[in-house]
Amino acid sequence: MPYCTACGSEIAESSRFCARCGNTIGAAQPSPGAYAPQVAEPLDYPIQGDNLQVARLRLKPGQEIFAEAGKMVYKTPSVQWESRMTGDSIGQKIWGAVKRKLMGESLFWTYFRASAAGEVGFAGSYPGRIQAFDLQPGQSVLVQRDSFVCAQTPATVNIAFVKKLGAGFFGGEGFILEKITGPGIAFIHAGGDFIEFTLAPGESLQVDTGCIVAFDEGVEYDIQFAGSIKTAIFGGEGLFLATLRGPGRVIIQSMTLEKLRRELAPTRSGGDERNPLETLGGFFNSED
Repeated sequence: MPYCTACGSEIAESSRFCARCGNTIGAAQPSPGAYAPQVAEPLDYPIQGDNLQVARLRLKPGQEIFAEAGKMVYKTPSVQWESRMTGDSIGQKIWGAVKRKLMGESLFWTYFRASAAGEVGFAGSYPGRIQAFDLQPGQSVLVQRDSFVCAQTPATVNIAFVKKLGAGFFGGEGFILEKITGPGIAFIHAGGDFIEFTLAPGESLQVDTGCIVAFDEGVEYDIQFAGSIKTAIFGGEGLFLATLRGPGRVIIQSMTLEKLRRELAPTRSGGDERNPLETLGGFFNSED
């Protein structure tokens, strides 16, 4: 079985492209272990702004990134762009598009490549912050669905399913998360401001459902009952709390899109309180 020279993934004998990273496959393929893992070129990227941040990616000649459709704010003429699906066969392209829709992303990625030194800027779709992850080869981070903005082309974005039934139903993030794997720098966007924790082995953190932005692959994710029935129904935080257990890094957000919608609704009762019927009826609704 031949292997991709860029990422080391197994590929079919007749494949012209790697289904994982999109690398063009040559006629001669190295034996397993003979490839050199691809290393992402350093990326210059200041992030500017407060609650409407913009990531300014300054590309060198030949440097390429891919992004979620609609997230670009501007680019210089030296940066060329095109939309395309990932995968070798038609089936792989269709399955990749289905997975992206399940993750809340667009059917196509938009690729930006600099023919000369240039710059391209990206922003989120609502007030919030942008977080960059500098991922090493094989290193992964799990992020909330619909949060991906852009990444260097060596990185990959895939679907990740919540392993526990209760966490999927009541954890606020639903059953689907996004898994970003290095090498490369990846950018995500979420609402409000961010708070970061580094959990020691066995250390846990209880978070309002839906407020989880990202966590390392080694962090355990589950849900717990909020407490007494009275507190759960009338406390305004719902019946369950998301529980994260280390070791690993955890990032949470101060404002979810669902909370923002609720506060802007003309029929809201005031404050952040959820009435009992609203709480009971929201069991199967995930926050963004």
